[in-house]
Amino acid sequence: MIIRLVIRTHDLVFNTLTRFAGDWFLGLAARLVLSSVLLVFFLRSAATKVGDGFPGILVPEIGAYAQIVPSVAESVSYDVSQIAFIPWGLIVHLGTYAEVLLPLMILFGLFTRAASMAMIAFIAVMTFVDIQFHGVSAEAVGAFFDRTHDSPITDQRLLWAFPLAYLMIRGGGRLSLDAVLRQYMRPPSGTS
Repeated sequence: MIIRLVIRTHDLVFNTLTRFAGDWFLGLAARLVLSSVLLVFFLRSAATKVGDGFPGILVPEIGAYAQIVPSVAESVSYDVSQIAFIPWGLIVHLGTYAEVLLPLMILFGLFTRAASMAMIAFIAVMTFVDIQFHGVSAEAVGAFFDRTHDSPITDQRLLWAFPLAYLMIRGGGRLSLDAVLRQYMRPPSGTS
């Protein structure tokens, strides 16, 4: 008798919560949580890679090359004009623009699934560069199921990836630019 009451109470509470959250809460929450943690981080990081003013903010400078492909930049004594555009310059340009565009797209819920997938790939590449080229320590890399909970690579980036995975699978939700675009693109009622 008591177990049935507990189960009914449990179901009532959590079914009500699920109905209330609907299709708006989790997408919005995932976007806001991720943005509150990473938006300024990535925007500041991108600012170290570009020049000042316009068009300087559109052109990656030596800081971008030194951060994204450090061994290539070092091999030419940090003379950007000596670095081939394909593949290195292209990688640097895409990486620099991705640091700005992807977090903003996720915040506003614009092409959320594609932006989240690209952001997961971006974080994977960023992790590879950090480990391979920036020589982070084994402690900073961390490991799954180890006794430390705050390694900057494994633990933090795994926590970054989870809301991105949710957004990639479920989308940005009803309170997103994706939903606005979907509504705008929907044919008017009564037309075939």
